[in-house]
Amino acid sequence: MAIVDIKVPSPGESISEVRIARWLVKDGDVVSKDQVLGEIDSDKATLELSAEAEGKVQLLAKEDQTVNVGDVVVKVDTSFKAEKKEKEVAEAKEVKKGAAPTPATAPPDNRQPTTDNRSVTPVAKAMLDDKGVSADKVKGSGPNGRITKSDVAAYVSGGVSAGAIALNGWGGKRDQNRVKMTTLRKKVAERLVAVKNQTAMLTTFNEVDMSAVMALRDKYKDKFKEQHGVGLGFMSFFTKAVTEALHLFPQVNAQIDGEELVMHDYADIGIAVSSPKGLMVPVLRNAERMSLAEIEGKIKELAVKARDGKLSIDEMTGGTFTITNGGVFGSMLSTPILNPPQSAILGMHNIVERPVAVSGQVVIRPIMYLALSYDHRIIDGKESVSFLMAVKQMIEDPSKMVFGGKEPGEVLLGL
Repeated sequence: MAIVDIKVPSPGESISEVRIARWLVKDGDVVSKDQVLGEIDSDKATLELSAEAEGKVQLLAKEDQTVNVGDVVVKVDTSFKAEKKEKEVAEAKEVKKGAAPTPATAPPDNRQPTTDNRSVTPVAKAMLDDKGVSADKVKGSGPNGRITKSDVAAYVSGGVSAGAIALNGWGGKRDQNRVKMTTLRKKVAERLVAVKNQTAMLTTFNEVDMSAVMALRDKYKDKFKEQHGVGLGFMSFFTKAVTEALHLFPQVNAQIDGEELVMHDYADIGIAVSSPKGLMVPVLRNAERMSLAEIEGKIKELAVKARDGKLSIDEMTGGTFTITNGGVFGSMLSTPILNPPQSAILGMHNIVERPVAVSGQVVIRPIMYLALSYDHRIIDGKESVSFLMAVKQMIEDPSKMVFGGKEPGEVLLGL
C-alpha cells in the first residue's frame, strides 16, 4: 500500500497559513489524478487543491479550519487504484458475456410536496407539484386568497403578485444568518482601512464627452471583432489613454517606499473585475506597449480567470495604476479607494445623455463622469488635474492616443 501526502501549497510570499474554504470530495472517496479536491482561501487568492495520484482520500482537515502552509491535509491510498480498475474490467467482461448490467437506481424525488390545505386552483396545484413548491410560500390573488396559475408563475419566475406587494412586502421573517468572513475579504477590509488611515487620499473629478469614441467604436466594432476575435469595448480606449497620460505625468505612476519615491518607466495597469468571490484586480503587464486588440484580449482572458477562480498571485500583484469601472453596475459618480502601494486610481462611470454647451449651443451628448483618487503625499493637485485632463482630451480626440497626447499637427510641426 502506497500513501501519497498532499500538502498545502504556498499561495505566495509572506503567507504562512490558509483556510480550508470547502471540500469538493468526501472522506473515503476514490478520486482520479489531478482531480480538484477542494479550495484553500488565503489573504490574496483562493487556490485549488488537486490530487497528485489516483486513490482513496482521507481528509485530515475540516472546512473552515485554519492550517499552515506545508501541512498535510489529505492522504491518498493509491492501492485503491488497482482494485477500481479490476472491478471495471470484471464488469466489462460480464457485459461482454451477455450478462445484464445492474439497473441504475432512480434518483430520489427531492421535490417538496404541497401538504397544506389552502385553496388552490387545480391548474395551480399541478404547477406547484411539478415545481416542488409548497403552497404556503405563494400569496394568492384570487377570491378569498385562492392561489391561481398566475400567482404560481409569478413566484417561480421570481416575481410577486399584486396581493403580495400590498399585504406582505418581500416577506422578511426576522431570521439572522452569520457567515464567517473569508480570509480574502478580511485582508481587503484591512487594506482599505489602512489606505484611509495612512495616505493623504484626495479625489478630483471631470467629465468626458464619449461621442468620438462611441462613433469610432460603432464604425469599426464588427470589423475589429472579425479581424482580432475580441469585442471592442471602452476599457481598451481608457487603458491606452491612461498609459499615454502616465508617460506625460510619471509622478502619477510612482509609489512611496519608506523615504524614497519609486518611479516606473512602464505601466502595469490593474483592471478591477467582478468575480463570484468579490472584486479582483488582475494586472496588464507593460500595457503601454499593447494595442487596443491586445488590451481587449488580455482583459477578456483575465476576466474569465477571475470568474472561474483561476487567477494566480502573480497576475494580481505588482500593478502601478488601477482602473475601475463602476459604470457597468449603473454608478453615476464615486470616489474610488487607492489600491496600495499604488498612488492613483481612475474610476469610470455610466454614460448618460446630458445637455452640454458646445460653441454657444446647448446640445445632447453622451457624458461620462471620471474620478481620479490619488495620494496627495506624492501627487500634487496640478499633476492630478492635468493627468485627468490628458485622459479626457485623448478620449474626446482618440487620434491623440497615437501621437502621445498631442494633436497630429503638433507632432508634424515638432511642437
